[in-house]
Amino acid sequence: MKAVLQRVLRASVAVDAEVVGEIAHGYALLVGVEQGDDDAQVTWLVDKVLSLRLFANAQDKLDYDICQINGSVLVVSQFTLLADIQRGRRPSFSAAAPPDDAERLYNMVVARFAERVPVQSGRFGADMQVTLVNDGPFTLIL
Repeated sequence: MKAVLQRVLRASVAVDAEVVGEIAHGYALLVGVEQGDDDAQVTWLVDKVLSLRLFANAQDKLDYDICQINGSVLVVSQFTLLADIQRGRRPSFSAAAPPDDAERLYNMVVARFAERVPVQSGRFGADMQVTLVNDGPFTLIL
């Protein structure tokens, strides 16, 4: 599983010009599910993201996690994170999990976040438009 996490002031995702997910202060999380991923990767990802201290205290020290600042998470499925561009000019997506497996694990990611923080999500397999205001900018690759 690969993910790109961006600390955001706000973020939204739209499908066919309709907003299907929108958050204020928190994280926009792009998630790609790889072949061989299972529940253990979901658990690791959710626990890691929720425990990262990426929000500053009064002294500008990164001291607070997303739960402590009452933030939200926008989760967007993005299989293109798994693109192999080492050879040729067209990306290969052979490392991506089959759609049924990927959708199950993606939905599990969303559900696990929802147990602990407010969460919104994109629509699996849809052509989506993601809009965000990166806070910092602050972007991590997991």
